[in-house]
Amino acid sequence: MAAIISCRYNYCSSPQPIKASKPINPNKLSTNFISFAHTLNDRRFRPKCSCKDPRGVQTPSDKQCGQKDWIFSLKECAISMALAVGLIAGVPTLGWPNYSNAANAPPVLPDLSVLISGPPIKDPGTLLRNALPIDNKAIREVQKPLEDITDSLKVVGLKALDSVERNVRQASRAVKQGRSLIVSGMAKSKVDHGIELLNKLEAGLDELQQIVEDKNRDAVAPKQKELLNYVGGVEEDMVDGFPYEVPEEYQSMPLLKGRATVDMKVKVKDNPNLDECTFRIVLDGYNAPVTAGNFIDLVERHFYDGMEIQRADGFVVQTGDPEGPAEGFIDPSKEKTRTIPLEIMVDGEKAPFYGETLEELGLYKAQTKLPFNAFGTMAMARDEFENNSASSQVFWLLKESELTPSNANILDGRYAVFGFVTENQDYLADLKVGDVIESMQVVSGLDNLVNPSYKIAG
Repeated sequence: MAAIISCRYNYCSSPQPIKASKPINPNKLSTNFISFAHTLNDRRFRPKCSCKDPRGVQTPSDKQCGQKDWIFSLKECAISMALAVGLIAGVPTLGWPNYSNAANAPPVLPDLSVLISGPPIKDPGTLLRNALPIDNKAIREVQKPLEDITDSLKVVGLKALDSVERNVRQASRAVKQGRSLIVSGMAKSKVDHGIELLNKLEAGLDELQQIVEDKNRDAVAPKQKELLNYVGGVEEDMVDGFPYEVPEEYQSMPLLKGRATVDMKVKVKDNPNLDECTFRIVLDGYNAPVTAGNFIDLVERHFYDGMEIQRADGFVVQTGDPEGPAEGFIDPSKEKTRTIPLEIMVDGEKAPFYGETLEELGLYKAQTKLPFNAFGTMAMARDEFENNSASSQVFWLLKESELTPSNANILDGRYAVFGFVTENQDYLADLKVGDVIESMQVVSGLDNLVNPSYKIAG
């Protein structure tokens, strides 16, 4: 059973909304483009392009702002801003030396067809399910309508239940019709467990149908989450071993050949609303075995225990820089900083790319398996000019990809994503510099770690 994850408050209150972005800084156009994109979906903003350029400079056409001809759709605004950023800034940089782009990377303008292809998937659970190395259409046909319940519930009141009922019936039909194909797709060593989860899923769908008939709207979302956990478990039971060989030069490093779950408990200072919070993080070693393995090895060394949050600026939360001159983990057995390569898995590839960004590889339209779409996406920080310099510094993204899907933003393909915060991620926005990580603990999946260096030299 999953551990209960909770945040402790000094008094009961609802989460505070993220504060509005600061004024545009022309020296940090890439960061501010994401801030701009994020605020466009704020209900206080209409889908209309501003009459100021990206630097906040007033244009001569102020009077035309009121004319209907200047009202654009949200997608057209995204395209206009992408063009402005691309033309003015070339390759975006973050203005932060630990994980900004190489300055000499070739200029790239995202393909506009990608920008307008539809909203990206932002739910970390969905991203993790889709990133599993499986190809079983039958279980995906169960997964999709259950995930669509989230959109169905956006309708106000009990009217939402009509759409939810259609979702439930579609998922139930997919389970019954595709059961044999689902079972046949399970790894032989995991069939018994997979069938057990599948039975729970079928029973749960009947229960959700009854919830809908009883018009108990509030009970829908918790049941949906439970059922999607069953779906995810069935899909994981379809993975038969580790799907590829890690390159020889990295095979002796700590490797996570599968997935693991970590709980990070943070003590929050100077916040009247939040005292402490435990964040649940799912690490994906299928798509980033070296990166995830390095991190979980450090967690087992208690490297992060007692460490402060070192950056919290509304864009990312970052930590992992140890005391002293070193900017990463010093391996006591070698008395030097342990670094890992940049590791990027691309959709359609069997193994990750190492040591080069997707720009450097010329894969400008490639979609990453673990995109920077979700609030709380976790990735490795690295030196500005060296792809293979990541060590122990990690960051969590505090922006969702509102307008730009994978490969059309400034991070995908440049930094190694290796997990997502799946519980309490909204509270990452409440963390401040100086808040303390009381502990990080592996709660499942440690048996997927191979070459654990912490057992050799603690």
